[in-house]
Amino acid sequence: MFFRNLTLFRFPPTTKLDDLDSGLDECRLKPVGPLELSSRGFISPFGRDSDVLAARQRDAIWLTVGGEDRLLPGSVVNDMLARKLEEIEQKEGRKPGGRTRKRIKDELITDLLPRAFVKPSRTDALLDLEHGIAVVDTSSRKNGENVVSEIRRALGSFPALPLNAEVAPRSVLTGWIAGEPLPEGLSLGDECELRDPIDQGAIVKVQRMELQSDEITKHLESGKQVTRLALMLDDHVSFVLGEDMVVRKFKLLDGAVDQLESSDREDLRAELDARFALMSGEVKRLFIVLEKALKLSKAEA
Repeated sequence: MFFRNLTLFRFPPTTKLDDLDSGLDECRLKPVGPLELSSRGFISPFGRDSDVLAARQRDAIWLTVGGEDRLLPGSVVNDMLARKLEEIEQKEGRKPGGRTRKRIKDELITDLLPRAFVKPSRTDALLDLEHGIAVVDTSSRKNGENVVSEIRRALGSFPALPLNAEVAPRSVLTGWIAGEPLPEGLSLGDECELRDPIDQGAIVKVQRMELQSDEITKHLESGKQVTRLALMLDDHVSFVLGEDMVVRKFKLLDGAVDQLESSDREDLRAELDARFALMSGEVKRLFIVLEKALKLSKAEA
């Protein structure tokens, strides 16, 4: 269940979550209706066989937003619409007007929706009550905001906002490659993306390469800036940090995972609990480092 991407939001640590369990229960995922395109709600992080909607490890909470989406490709609707319109034109000798086209299209969608396949989805989230951060397992800001909106719907109020840095993340990332000291515990990986600061400028993507090299130095001297940078935190976590402050390719390394292998757990629930406890601890450590390095603003109460 390890998260692969981290989109972070901040909320005041004083935020009350006393009604979380009842709110989650009221906002459980409901099956998508025959005439609905989608449905969203909370499901158990532990899978279909569990009714638990919030897993807790000290001051960390694990939530999961589930979804059901009916797959109705626009190309299918448009093809059937074109055939219907062609039939009307041949029968009546005239092209249908805009209102007629819209009515027929709506009728087609109403007819097709109940027969469309349903695709399930899930997105995990971590609430760190100590530091006031919500972490969503996605690289999409929009998807992250949708999950936060679901939490807000369950609680009635949830003042979580995207991260705000007091320094430009691009300048910080560029400085680290250029030789400025990295925060304690961080080290460079072997991947980065460099861009010209001008619109429509060149983009250079580097993988499996020594980043403090002559080739990279030439790109920096030509004015390119780092917009994504692979990093490691001690020997526990590797990740790619973007100028949008989204953490991608988040991966626990052997130094962290060894802690799981040293224990014996036969129960799946206990195994997932242990994995969540380990991951949430590493996410907190990473956030503390990034908060200081990027001078992240505090959430206002």
